[in-house]
Amino acid sequence: MRLTIQAFVTLDGVMQGPGGADEDRSGGFEAGGWLVPFVDEGFGEVVDSWFRRVDAVLLGRTTFELMRGFWPQVTDPDDATAAALNGKPKYVVSSSLTDPDWSGTRVLSGDPLEEIRRLKEQPGGELQVHGSARLARTLHEAGLVDEYRILTFPVTVGQGKRLFDEEAPPRRYRVVESRVTPAGVVYTALTPEAFSGGEISIEDGREVLDS
Repeated sequence: MRLTIQAFVTLDGVMQGPGGADEDRSGGFEAGGWLVPFVDEGFGEVVDSWFRRVDAVLLGRTTFELMRGFWPQVTDPDDATAAALNGKPKYVVSSSLTDPDWSGTRVLSGDPLEEIRRLKEQPGGELQVHGSARLARTLHEAGLVDEYRILTFPVTVGQGKRLFDEEAPPRRYRVVESRVTPAGVVYTALTPEAFSGGEISIEDGREVLDS
């Protein structure tokens, strides 16, 4: 399977708490809900296109618990996001979660990177990561991401969890898709390419646990 990262980010690169004020206040984050004013038909079309391609979902524990508290209650068969999240296989990376309590979910509690490499070797279309900032950063560092799909919102919020932080290894990318929604959200899909400046690899998968 191809591993893809789907992320909502602010103009200054923050991906924490996009959907609501109380979504993720860790680290004292108080700017949650920043994407809400920019949700329009174009935004929905992009997100629906992601979930039409998904074969399995990979999540960090924090994002998993947020999604588990909402999506199982959405039963509209025309909701592409709910249909995918409730019906497709899900994998959550955690050393502490024992009972995922969401149908079709398996906990990856061993060496996460090795388990994810094995998932990538399975036949199928896409293994999609949604949110899960710490997990996404570690997958980036390990060079396991086949495509990045990023919706960038015209807002800045300062401090918060980022997809790419100052420790991220250098990468070069090829843009494979782009568009701008009527509300001004910029969508960019990119595939990583070799970077002559060298790359950093992460061997110890323990740092993605409970992300």
